[in-house]
Amino acid sequence: MKSHAIIPIFIPHKGCPNSCVFCNQNIITANEEPVSANTAAGVIDAWLDTLKNKNLKTVEVAFFGGSFTGLPVDSQSEYLEIASFYKGKGSINKIRLSTRPDFIDEGILLNLARYGVDTIELGVQSFDDEVLKKSNRGHTACQVCKSSFMIRDYGFGLGIQLMIGLPGDTPEKCVFSANETVRIKPESARLYPAVILEGTELHNMYLAGSYTPLSTEEAVNTTKQMYKIISSAGINILRVGLKGSFHPAFRQIVESEIAKDELELHLSPDPSLITFVSNEKSFPNMIGHNKSNKIYFSEKYPRCKFKYIIDNSLADGRYDVRNV
Repeated sequence: MKSHAIIPIFIPHKGCPNSCVFCNQNIITANEEPVSANTAAGVIDAWLDTLKNKNLKTVEVAFFGGSFTGLPVDSQSEYLEIASFYKGKGSINKIRLSTRPDFIDEGILLNLARYGVDTIELGVQSFDDEVLKKSNRGHTACQVCKSSFMIRDYGFGLGIQLMIGLPGDTPEKCVFSANETVRIKPESARLYPAVILEGTELHNMYLAGSYTPLSTEEAVNTTKQMYKIISSAGINILRVGLKGSFHPAFRQIVESEIAKDELELHLSPDPSLITFVSNEKSFPNMIGHNKSNKIYFSEKYPRCKFKYIIDNSLADGRYDVRNV
């Protein structure tokens, strides 16, 4: 049962003077009208009404879609005062926002702390300076590290957002970004394979032949490697893939591939009966998206018998192979 809900407040492109090659905020936020500080309370009330009687442990207001701390401080405070009011009376539990690494300093963090902000997510995209430059990010990897450590030092939860397959990117650079994420020790991460949106410079680069997007297989394989590195460090991966990405079930495809790798690692050279085991939550990934893992093992070991069982004593995301 779902125990956590986010009330999203979209402020598309507000506070961000930069034009990253991949960005078209109107498409990313589904052409939603930006919510003003004056109407934010109505949005929160509407969401709270739909969340009644859900027995949720955590309800979080999140400011997404723009670089929140790039807004004028007075505007930031107007939004945050509303969220803080609901937090103060117990209607919500946490406040989250997203911003750029170069829009973090002591004054900003002190103001966020004043209103009880809990988590700051940084749109990092990559820890490789060449990728950042070719993507017109307007900041360096050094700024990412400095801002990340400041956020943690001031007591905020930290989230890192990474984009995969940007101009100049390689699987090796993506793995490096994953390892740098682990070094910084955020609480959470999001992994977004780059998507070409019309009206962006990335789309123009694609039409001109100067940018080649990842294939679905490349995106899955690279994301899988990063997912393993980050999740193995105990970092919660909140999301994999953007709306309009390679596949609507992109996360499950990645997690199914991870499950397949882990299961195969435990197989004996010449099995006759294979019992694959997971807990209930991980069972769909063990079977695979559209039964992909079930098909894979049946074709690879045609003389074997297979059983797929649930054992909730196994930790989430852990798999076991028995009776091999």
